[in-house]
Amino acid sequence: MNLEYFIAKRLITAKDYKSSISAPIIKIAISAIAIGMIMMIVSVATGIGLQQKIREKVSAFNGHIIISNYDNNQSEVTLVPVSKKQNFYPKFTSVSGVSHIQAIASKAGIIRTETAFEGIIFKGVGNDYQWDNIREYIVSGKLPDFSKNINQEVLISQFLANRLNLKVGDSFNTSFIKENQNQLPNVRRFKITGIFNSGFQDFDATYIIGDIRHIQRINKWKPDQVGAFEVFVNDFNNIRTIGEEVYQQTSSTLDTKTIIEKYSYIFEWLKLFDFNIIIILVVMILVATINMVVALLVLILERTQMIGILKALGANNWSVRKIFLYNAFYLIVRGLFWGNLIGISLLLIQQYFGIIKLNPENYYVNQAPVYLNLGYIVLLNLLTVTVCFLVLLIPSYIITKISPVKAIRFD
Repeated sequence: MNLEYFIAKRLITAKDYKSSISAPIIKIAISAIAIGMIMMIVSVATGIGLQQKIREKVSAFNGHIIISNYDNNQSEVTLVPVSKKQNFYPKFTSVSGVSHIQAIASKAGIIRTETAFEGIIFKGVGNDYQWDNIREYIVSGKLPDFSKNINQEVLISQFLANRLNLKVGDSFNTSFIKENQNQLPNVRRFKITGIFNSGFQDFDATYIIGDIRHIQRINKWKPDQVGAFEVFVNDFNNIRTIGEEVYQQTSSTLDTKTIIEKYSYIFEWLKLFDFNIIIILVVMILVATINMVVALLVLILERTQMIGILKALGANNWSVRKIFLYNAFYLIVRGLFWGNLIGISLLLIQQYFGIIKLNPENYYVNQAPVYLNLGYIVLLNLLTVTVCFLVLLIPSYIITKISPVKAIRFD
């Protein structure tokens, strides 16, 4: 083993192969592995990052599971109220995995200013609303306080604020149309305490967030009547299972719907990222493996005389093959080192500086999100090493066909 390692180390010294015929091939092989690892790390990090960020945004404004009356299923606007007197509220203890539940209501309206008007959906929330979900999207101002008396404070998106030429501290009128169109609309005046920007155009162009008691008064509901309940789960991967359990634990007059069902077009689109990531991984590993196979074959041909001498001295086929496999392993590790170094550096730059921007109308985010996790980086490295090493066993089999006599004469 020590002799094999010494020979292998001699084979892979820079002084030994830089001037050899195999030098360009070896450099290409190392570069291919490095580039492949960069592509794999970046594709997985950005793909998973985009999926997670979009899921976070959708759930921040809708919860993970929505409980409502059947009459409300096809509309963003609450039509028929639900009583808060439910066995699952305010704590959903009968289903494990549920972290929080909050009551909301929504109503369509029109914001009017001196120069413009916009159709919106007023989302009413109460003191049980989990503000942490949207806190990171606040770009100016502060969160409203609905824990005490009813007030006129609202959150509005930066998109709507720009279109209506509004800023923090401004007030505006909102007209809420009644179900009976012959009646005059209800007009409420609200004051902007904060402006958010989620980068999710579907929400930013539609929602403002205010006190749920305004909707209760406009709709003439009782204080214990709300539009729906938003349920949050601890693990998004279990949302379908928990959604089924929540459905079983609610009244037959109520329906439950996960955000995967409500926004199926978004989550179907997100599934394409998994397919794209797999394609990139397969292609990059395939390219790296092919380059390593070529490099190993060139090394074997270049060292044919040495193989013959080793066999003549009594070395068996496997011992000689291991010498070249050690060499190949060293080249793979070099490629992985540079690939990891460059790939992780690029991700850190993107994470902290957000250099790569995205169109929120197409990707629902303003910049390419990054998911950095040591686990998947280690798995990618192990996968690359394992696949390359196993495939290299095939070309190394050529060594067993080399005759010592012919090899020593080979030039």
